[in-house]
Parts: sequence; C-alpha cells; structure tokens
Amino acid sequence: MPCGRRTLGGVVVRNWIARLRPGHGDGGIFDGLPDGVRPTMIYAFDGFLNAGSAPRLALEHLESRDEGEVVHTFDLDDYYDYRARRPPVVFDRDRYSDYEQPSLELRLHRDDHGAPYLVLTGPEPDFRWEQFTEEVHELVEEHGVELVVGLGAVPMGVPHTRPSVVTNHAVRRDLLDRKNLFRAQVVLPASIQSVLEIRLGEWGHDALGYVAHVPQYVAQVEYPSASVALLEAVAHRTGLQFDLEELRLQQAETVADIHKQVEEQDGGEVLAGLERQYDQMNRSATEPLVADESELPTPEEIGEQFEQFLAQLDERESGTSD
Repeated sequence: MPCGRRTLGGVVVRNWIARLRPGHGDGGIFDGLPDGVRPTMIYAFDGFLNAGSAPRLALEHLESRDEGEVVHTFDLDDYYDYRARRPPVVFDRDRYSDYEQPSLELRLHRDDHGAPYLVLTGPEPDFRWEQFTEEVHELVEEHGVELVVGLGAVPMGVPHTRPSVVTNHAVRRDLLDRKNLFRAQVVLPASIQSVLEIRLGEWGHDALGYVAHVPQYVAQVEYPSASVALLEAVAHRTGLQFDLEELRLQQAETVADIHKQVEEQDGGEVLAGLERQYDQMNRSATEPLVADESELPTPEEIGEQFEQFLAQLDERESGTSD
C-alpha cells in the first residue's frame, strides 16, 4: 500500500544509505532466532502515556540487562521541538559543557536466552508524525519485524494494593491476548503511539500495545509495579524471556513507601474506596450481575474523597517544608 509522498533527501535516502551499511537488511543481526521466526519491535516514547515513568523504567531495565547496539538513528531535527523541550546543558564558571543531546533510536537487544528483539525509544516526535510513521514502517519491513508492541501508562483511579491493570489494544481483535477490565469508548488526544499503530495496521503489519493503569496519587513519581506488569505482558505475548527480579525489588520498596505515606496522611478511607471500586469492576469483567452494587461508592464520591486526600497531602507536605 502507498506510504505517502516522500521527498529526495528525506526518509527514502536515509534508509537507502542505511541499507548499504554492513548488517542492514541481510538478517544477520537476528542470528539466534529459529528458522521462520521473525523479530519483535518494542517501542515507548517520553512525553506522553508515561504515567509513573512506567514505560521508561521498563525499557531502562531491559537496557540494564543488555546494552544493545544502535541499528538506526532518527534525525531529531526533523521531529523535535528544541524550544518546547530544551535539552539541559551545564554552565561551568566560564564555559558551557555537557550538552545532553536528545536521541531517538532503534536498538538491537537480546533477552536472557539470547533471542534478539528491537527497541525504539526516545522523545515523542513534535513534528511530522506521518513522516515518522513512514520511517518506522520502512524499518519494520527492512528488518522483517513480525510484531510491533507499544508500551504506555496512564493515571487511573486504581489502588496500589491490587495487581496493576493493563489494557490491551491492537489493529485486529485476534491479536488481543487479554480481556480488558475497563471497557468504554472515549475520545482522547492523539499520540504518536496511536497514530503509529493505526498506520502500521493500514499497511498490513501486526501491531498492538499495552497500557498500564497507574494510581493517580503516584502518577508523577516512579511506579515500578506498572513497569513489571508491562514487561510481563510483553513476555507472555512474545515469548521473550526477561529477568524481572531487580525491578520487582524496586516494586516492593515503592509499595512499602506508598503504604507508609497513605497511613501518615490518613488516606485509608480513600484507599478502601478505590479497592472496593476496583474489586467491583474486576468481578464485573467476568460476572454478568454483581450483588450489593448499591453499597459501592460512586465514581463521583471516589473522586471527591481522592481530591480531599490530595489536598491534605499537599498541605502537610507544605507544612513540613516550611
């Protein structure tokens, strides 16, 4: 299918040059895959769908297990708004140094059993989304990618005391591997993740994604529980093997710290309401009727309690800092 008009010096030329480099387009970089098995591409971007820094923590964990190698670098001058997201630079007495240039890269990694897979990560493009999706499309075809998997995380009214909820979406329903707990039709602001998945489906490629639900009260801090849930979902779907022990240790420490803060801020009632709401929705996913529904707090009541809890938390933190 047509991918859209491309100009000389753009996507086509960059990828044509890339194909001339050793190891590109010849399948050699995927030694270790059984015959007939094609690689998976995993992607996540900074800037959106990143509640609890869950996708970032997940990919950082994978990189800590295997540094990998860069197989493609995107030209950020095409996609990045430097004035909206100014990269940091150090001013040391009388000179500038240590400019942290952002990067958007496709890297080759290997799982704990040596199976290769690709990871696409970096800042979400600010500009030229269609051009970017075309460039990713060419990489998918160039490397014979079988499945493209996106990772994301959103803040939701869920408690940290229950297993992390993961919503599954895909270009076709037969690609889904789980029943979503939260089922609704909503209009959302588009992201490069959503556009990329739509376009890949239109071009005939298998693409899906997992979005972890992060408790609203920890959405602005690192929440490893959601990262573990995302990587478990990827491993289950793709067969890739990831040792998550270190990430689970971080998860246990974070949950213990949240428990402590909830107790100190008298958040037990709010937490109990979130737990009841979660349990109700969990039962509703498998049972047509649930008894005693009238005993559950309404979403509005949960929201009011939650706002009161956050206000109390802000007041006490301000008092501590004074």
